[in-house]
Amino acid sequence: MARSRTGIPTLGMVNRTRDWLQAEPDVESAPARSWRDWALAALVLGTAVAEALLRNDMVWRPVAPVVGLALALATLWRRMRPLAGVALGFGTFLAVDLASTYTEDVRFSLYAGASVVVLVYALFRWGTGRQAVIGSVIVLAEWGVSVTTDMTGATDAIGGLVVLLFAAALGVAIRYRRIVRRQQFERVRFHERDMLARELHDTVAHHVSAIAIQAQAGQVLARSGDLGGAAEALEVIDQEAAHTLTEMRSVVGTLRRGNDSPTMSIPRGIDDIQHLATADGAPGPRIEVECRGDLNDLRPGVQAALFRIAQESITNAKRHARHATRVHVMVAGDRETVRLGISDDGDRASSGPRPSGYGLAGMEERVTLLGGTLEAGPDPDNGWTVRATIPRTGRPA
Repeated sequence: MARSRTGIPTLGMVNRTRDWLQAEPDVESAPARSWRDWALAALVLGTAVAEALLRNDMVWRPVAPVVGLALALATLWRRMRPLAGVALGFGTFLAVDLASTYTEDVRFSLYAGASVVVLVYALFRWGTGRQAVIGSVIVLAEWGVSVTTDMTGATDAIGGLVVLLFAAALGVAIRYRRIVRRQQFERVRFHERDMLARELHDTVAHHVSAIAIQAQAGQVLARSGDLGGAAEALEVIDQEAAHTLTEMRSVVGTLRRGNDSPTMSIPRGIDDIQHLATADGAPGPRIEVECRGDLNDLRPGVQAALFRIAQESITNAKRHARHATRVHVMVAGDRETVRLGISDDGDRASSGPRPSGYGLAGMEERVTLLGGTLEAGPDPDNGWTVRATIPRTGRPA
């Protein structure tokens, strides 16, 4: 502990303590007051009034309903104003205990006072770090005065302190459990948004690649005088641009609606893979799609991953496979796994390492998250091959 030469804690230690209190994680907003809170307050007040009327050993009978009212108000405030609730509840007993020091052989006791345990729990469950420290001082002060003015034995004194510490520990435990759950929820949301970012990247990359190829083809056709062919290229560009805008709006809309739900996805499936061959009108290698085996009842996440891997691989083949005339996509399913293979017949010179960016890394991450494997590299003969194997359940084994 940092101290000055006089033994007094230095200003740096005080500042560190202040920073620790300010760094205490915030809890979520306290729930609104419900009928249960009113029922608890009514029970506390009713118990205090009943004790004043029925207990033979009750002293200061008029004081009992007043103390019961203070405790009832404290229980109503315990979540919205936890420090005020502790100050009211324990402060009331502190005042009564101090007043009892001026009387002889008269000690005020109230069974309804057991409700202060709820106040201690609420202080550490809903209060800030600063409030917890101040409230602890108030609680310990009342405990010390109570033990001093009404010493019934060390066992009772320690037992009462243990009960208060247990309530505080329970409040801290539940508080941090909720904080951890909230952080886990935020991580899930971040992961889903990251997935959507890759969805947007894959979609835009695919369509913009087709637009660029069509634009180049249109320029060649226009210069050669083939205005009909140039017009067809412009039509394809218009269609691809419309598809790109539609999917971008879908992704952005999902992100905007995703504030309250961690499950966000764009439905893609096996049918969309089959449409890659028919929907693709850009010049370049011919796209062939072949489906085999049992491809029914696949999980949506598995189907979406298969589609995006196929789409990204086709886009990469169009960009990097020189002199490729054909891209073959094969999807095969059995009882346990689904296999996806994409290969092109490009020149061996184009079969070396290809730029991956987020594409190859994104494909590998998708497959890994679903418990599968991904292999990508040059084919022994010609071209480039991507092979993915994913469990039908979409979960790691």
